[in-house]
Amino acid sequence: MNAIPVLLDHLVLATPELAATVADFTLRTGIAPVAGGAHVGLGTRNYLVSLGGSRYLEILGPDTGQAEPSGPRPFGVDGLSVARTVTWAVSPPDLDAAVAAARAQGYDPGPVRAMSRRRPDGTLLEWRLTDGDTAHPSGLVPFLIDWSSSPHPTASGLPVAPLLDLTATCPAPDEIRPLLSAVGGELPLAEGPVGLTFTLDTPRGPVTFH
Repeated sequence: MNAIPVLLDHLVLATPELAATVADFTLRTGIAPVAGGAHVGLGTRNYLVSLGGSRYLEILGPDTGQAEPSGPRPFGVDGLSVARTVTWAVSPPDLDAAVAAARAQGYDPGPVRAMSRRRPDGTLLEWRLTDGDTAHPSGLVPFLIDWSSSPHPTASGLPVAPLLDLTATCPAPDEIRPLLSAVGGELPLAEGPVGLTFTLDTPRGPVTFH
């Protein structure tokens, strides 16, 4: 199995303290993440680092410049006490066809909805993604995303920390593998507590995040 999933679009490193996590990432890797933008109405914003090619790392946390959102912040940010790799995304060639295929295999990745945000330079990014209560709660099964004609986040000249590998652990790997297959997500799985681990090639050597 490949160390890097073929359809990988991005990893989500969620944190309760965005500025502190960005500073820690910079200290550990020697690479400073770039501000991505705010998710208006959701109470979050992000910082980005390219993982090489059309893949990237999203560091996401509360946006102190926004009012409290009407509902929970995405990716369980409100319940975190430390930064954690909470999930990942794949970008299939045809999002709607991929959702239909997953459902035909017995896994519902959730409804597709549209989102957008503006980069600090004013460029509007628009995408569609699967989202909903039917998605697997572990975060190990990726959500699906489609950037369509929108600029991809990696097109804005992000600093690069090549991804060396992505692995996961869970109590029952055989329960997760069919779900990964249903959405086209290749991921090395081993038995253990639920968790995602990735390693980056950085100016300060390989650095691993959980």
